[in-house]
Amino acid sequence: MYYQVSKEFIEKLPTAYFGAVAVRGLDNTREIPELEQMLAENVVSCEAYFAGKKPKETEDIVPYRMAFTSLGINPNKFLCSIEALLTLIAKGKGFPHINAAVDLGNAVSIKHRLPMGAHDLDTIDEGLDVRLAVEGDTFIPFGSTEEEKPDPGEAVYASGNEIRTRRWTWRQSERGKITEETKAILFPIDGFSDVNAEEVHKAADELVELLHRYFGDGIEIEVGYVSKEQPRFEFFK
Repeated sequence: MYYQVSKEFIEKLPTAYFGAVAVRGLDNTREIPELEQMLAENVVSCEAYFAGKKPKETEDIVPYRMAFTSLGINPNKFLCSIEALLTLIAKGKGFPHINAAVDLGNAVSIKHRLPMGAHDLDTIDEGLDVRLAVEGDTFIPFGSTEEEKPDPGEAVYASGNEIRTRRWTWRQSERGKITEETKAILFPIDGFSDVNAEEVHKAADELVELLHRYFGDGIEIEVGYVSKEQPRFEFFK
């Protein structure tokens, strides 16, 4: 399988830098109270960090708002996923437990203040592309069954013509969502080579360590990084 970024996307956002943690052999059916506790603790720490601040004005979020603008996305109308998540937490609204793998991804995302997706690899035929939308692409919003079409040239995550995330990191699809039955996941971590690449690496390292800790040694993990210089990561060959 592969995870790659297109030339057209990189031309719009040359400093885009992605971590990718691929894991398979998961048992996501179990409740893991330690993970729920970790998520809750990271939410509390996040609330404290943003006390008296607006996330959209901080050094964590400003680069994503600028990137959205470079991609032709209005950052006031369509919030980057991490801005939406941190804004919710900063307002004291907390964050719900979903399932173990999603809790883990959210806990790491919140701690490092980085957008992190999660895609069920068993729903992806060949790989996941970060590219610009084309004719024939379709998207099913999370929690819906109705197909919609992304705007031509819109930055997307795609598996073939199935759009998995619209407007780069704005909204993920119903297709490929992580459930208790999910056994293989790709966690992309979206950052910038000139801003937070080191934090992307730290988040990937922590994710790997926690996956082994909570899901056991029977799982298989591969880690890669995608950028202008190295636009493709192949895994589980």
